[in-house]
Amino acid sequence: LTENEVERYLFLGEKLSRAIEKIAIGIRPGDAECEIAGRLAAELWKDRIDPTGFQVAADERVFLYRHPIPTTRLLQKYVMICANARYKGLITTITRMVHLGNPDPQLVQQFTFNCEIECRMILATKPGVPLSAPFQAGVEAYKEFGYEGEWERHNQGGAQGYLARDIRAVPEALDLIEENQAICWNPSITGTKTEDAFIATRNGPLMITHPVIFPAIEYHKDGVHLTRPGMMILD
Repeated sequence: LTENEVERYLFLGEKLSRAIEKIAIGIRPGDAECEIAGRLAAELWKDRIDPTGFQVAADERVFLYRHPIPTTRLLQKYVMICANARYKGLITTITRMVHLGNPDPQLVQQFTFNCEIECRMILATKPGVPLSAPFQAGVEAYKEFGYEGEWERHNQGGAQGYLARDIRAVPEALDLIEENQAICWNPSITGTKTEDAFIATRNGPLMITHPVIFPAIEYHKDGVHLTRPGMMILD
């Protein structure tokens, strides 16, 4: 990415992060999946950001589909909101999870594991290493937390830029990560998913999207500090 592209990406990421979390905290029982997607689209248009794709799933559909097309299904307690958005050509992606009322502690624990898998993938993403390296870090983390094989149920992400995924990472990927290349990992376990984009720099990850209103999960390892969004629990 050029300096100008980095600036555009950071603008896009800030606006998208704020928009999706603003819409998320306003969700109420009885909202339709497609209604939630529509509100987010309207919020993004305020900053002339193009919505290029939404995946929204409510309740049991979160556990059935990893890339759910928004339907007229009405929300009861649990929702996953994923968005692809474009600003001046550049595209980024984000996912947020919301639960109305107290969730099952096991679901919260699973989400925490899901978040740690993503963090390990982010920290393994460095200029000069192949895309297969962070991919493999994710595969090993899935296994460590007792979710071996879950990575095979959905793509894990990869490089992005003028496409949502310029290069989709696979176990045998030999493509070398470039300095200032945009990357987004989206690990998922049946019922949970985490996803925030970042730029791989020589000084570590520069987050494109990030938590703004959502509760923060602080992650420290090898001198790197990441602030990740937790599951938003609404009364």
